[in-house]
Amino acid sequence: MMTIVISLGGSIVAPQEGPSGIFLYDFRNVLLSWINGGDHKAIIVVGGGYAARQWQKAYKEMVEMDKAISRDGGSSISRNIDVRQSLDRIGIAATRLNAQLIREVFSDYCRDPIVTDPSADITMNGKILIAAGWKPGFSTDYDAVILAERFNAEKILNLSNVPQIYSADPKVDPNAKPLFHISFDSLLKMIGTEWDPGANVPFDPIAADKARELGLTVIFASGTNLMNFADILNDRAFIGTIID
Repeated sequence: MMTIVISLGGSIVAPQEGPSGIFLYDFRNVLLSWINGGDHKAIIVVGGGYAARQWQKAYKEMVEMDKAISRDGGSSISRNIDVRQSLDRIGIAATRLNAQLIREVFSDYCRDPIVTDPSADITMNGKILIAAGWKPGFSTDYDAVILAERFNAEKILNLSNVPQIYSADPKVDPNAKPLFHISFDSLLKMIGTEWDPGANVPFDPIAADKARELGLTVIFASGTNLMNFADILNDRAFIGTIID
């Protein structure tokens, strides 16, 4: 029996065009086929994705407008609050809505409430456990790492809306190349070492550092290519990036 932790990008659950019942049905069938085929378990940590970034963007625009008005004698919200914490709280709320959708998709296999504090006393009474955002300063990638440690999982499957990690941003650099393997050290040099709420990076730097410390392996792959998802679960050749 194996327990795997899946860090499921929020943009896979609820992309710009909205959630897809067809995708959710197919995703459920692929995961349950693996679970039932080997008496395995899965912990799914759901991110905020597109929705979180849109709500955060709107809030940041409002704060910038407030700052401009305050210079002309108005009152500034940003003087009285921690903007980064506000952005994190907005993102966390988005993760919890996405997680509730996934919790309902797997309700017959998930007997526990959604985990919102990976440091709490957690039980896993079914074959699937669903988790969402915790608190400001911590991403769902970090939650996934903590849960992997708690439940003795050796690897985390990070499902995103891109198939691999690239040597540079392919939207900016035409010479960017897909990476099949990268060390945590090299990844951290590429993405930095600080967590930024709403940042669109392959894996949260704080989570990457913790995963390196614990000796975990992270597999980064597309969450929309379900045949590839099945290949990863069943230890077949796959398209993606291994981080260790």
